[in-house]
Amino acid sequence: MQLKTVLYPKVMYIENALKSYVIEALLADSKSENFDIIYNKSLTAYRNHTPGSNPYKAEYTKRMNLKGKINAALVRDYNKRSVVAHFFNNDMTIPVWAIFETLTLGEFGTLYDCANTNVKLYVSNIMKLPTNLDPDGLISQFFIFTLKDLRNAIAHNNVIFDTRFNTGSVNQRLVTLLEREIGITNLDFKYIDAYVIMITYFLRKMGETKTACKQFVVSFQQQTQSLRNEIPINIYSQILGTQHRSNMNALYNYISRS
Repeated sequence: MQLKTVLYPKVMYIENALKSYVIEALLADSKSENFDIIYNKSLTAYRNHTPGSNPYKAEYTKRMNLKGKINAALVRDYNKRSVVAHFFNNDMTIPVWAIFETLTLGEFGTLYDCANTNVKLYVSNIMKLPTNLDPDGLISQFFIFTLKDLRNAIAHNNVIFDTRFNTGSVNQRLVTLLEREIGITNLDFKYIDAYVIMITYFLRKMGETKTACKQFVVSFQQQTQSLRNEIPINIYSQILGTQHRSNMNALYNYISRS
């Protein structure tokens, strides 16, 4: 439970920041605040593929399904008489920021997946991600879907330390970026260290102070030390991995030089 208390505010900070960045990118690309125009002009990743090809069909189907997911999210929120109730009750067009407020991180990830390359590069540029490692802006997309599993585990009060919340493989490009930027090797998302490293890296890219990031890492290390005091060392090593200490030292050094 204490580990979730450490992680939750940082994950929420990142989620809110990412949504703000993507809204800014969509408005800049579409030149409109109308979601229908944004949908038609900027949520067009399917155009990266040959018309009629299997990837084209898959991306186009994803985009069509996105509309249903957004409508379901709006209805879900309206039934709770929350963000969108005012716009529905006054027969007003729902602004894009309000739509984003209703989306889960997974739904937001699907929307971002459907965005065109210009939008993704715009977001990558906001965070100043290295262009040699993120030439197409896809790193942010990989990051969102990796963070989603942790976010859901925290929200549903699931076990965190042993990363059993992970529902799929992490894209190797994201792993490579983190290894090169932090200065580590063999980063493995089977261990919670990798998530802390990823969160800290993107916090710095989003302007979080070095002091705040160091405090976050220290708080995490306090939780791992508490775990070590509670369980046999061999079980602890299975949960945290053998690179825990070196990974945390490398992360702390990265914060100092970033």
